[in-house]
Amino acid sequence: MRVAVITGANRGIGNYWVVQLLERGWVVYAGYKENLGGLEIIENENLIALQLDVTSAESIGKFVESVDGNVDLLINNAGVPDGRWRSLTEIDDDWALEVLNINSLGPVRMVKALYPKMVGLDLTKIVMISSLMGSIDDCHMGKSYAYRASKTALNMFTVAMKKECIEDNISFIIFHPGWVKTRMGGDRAPVEIEDSVGGMMQILENHTIEDSGVFIQYDGQKIKW
Repeated sequence: MRVAVITGANRGIGNYWVVQLLERGWVVYAGYKENLGGLEIIENENLIALQLDVTSAESIGKFVESVDGNVDLLINNAGVPDGRWRSLTEIDDDWALEVLNINSLGPVRMVKALYPKMVGLDLTKIVMISSLMGSIDDCHMGKSYAYRASKTALNMFTVAMKKECIEDNISFIIFHPGWVKTRMGGDRAPVEIEDSVGGMMQILENHTIEDSGVFIQYDGQKIKW
């Protein structure tokens, strides 16, 4: 059976990924930081829900030790917003660094820790849930300083890692999931979670190592850096 690891899996987009992969027969190791959330109501023997803090090497280490066998898919979904600061004078230094720690370095820690379980003959795919707000080309409004910077940094980490990981048959895809109706996205968001995750899954299914590092929207539109 194919094995997936999903961070931030207790709610929103991450939780919907869990449901969809389980329905397709995957074994899913679902990471949650503090509470089970939506994972609590899922009844499936192929779901292994484990506590995970992507800012903690110790927490990540314990999580990875619990993963049995090789991993075919890693979905780095865990992330936080920054409060949408309206001006640079409102930026909170400590929280900005925490946003970068979670959104940018957290996924890198996961790749680093799981690397020995992803190397193999079969193609392993790593999904980075980024954002259009990480596009420098698309930064027309400003604001959300730390969130934007964290996603831009995530994109660069990913493109840099792909150069090394391609030798071990590991491929990356950077997704903008759209502005999705979740707790983080809010009720005004125009994209339904079913459409977002469904679109990403379809793109992922056809993804090859030749496309490693692509920055793409859930509907297939490529995004400028």
